[in-house]
Amino acid sequence: MRLTASFWVAAYRKRLEIQGIPCFVVRHGDDTGGAVLVKLNTLDGQAIVYQRSFDLTSGDRVWVVLMQGDEPECDAAIRRQAGFDPDLWVLEVEDRQGRHLLDEEGLG
Repeated sequence: MRLTASFWVAAYRKRLEIQGIPCFVVRHGDDTGGAVLVKLNTLDGQAIVYQRSFDLTSGDRVWVVLMQGDEPECDAAIRRQAGFDPDLWVLEVEDRQGRHLLDEEGLG
């Protein structure tokens, strides 16, 4: 059974909150099946945008880097994605230490 996008987002935000890491819903996508992008803002002008992808070797869903670099360039990449996916969720995580927790068990 697959989790709905809104359920996953709520659970992810709660995990971040427990660790004291701020996370904001920048774009609310489709509650049931919307794809999710996570932008990690390190608050120094840099950012990394993560998206879930299917790993052909393992068959697993994994988080991969969509874009990394200057924050305005990352925002432009997100706008392009949103331009062809109206169901897209965008979350912004703010952490100077670069923590996003996407590599934790259960978030793949």
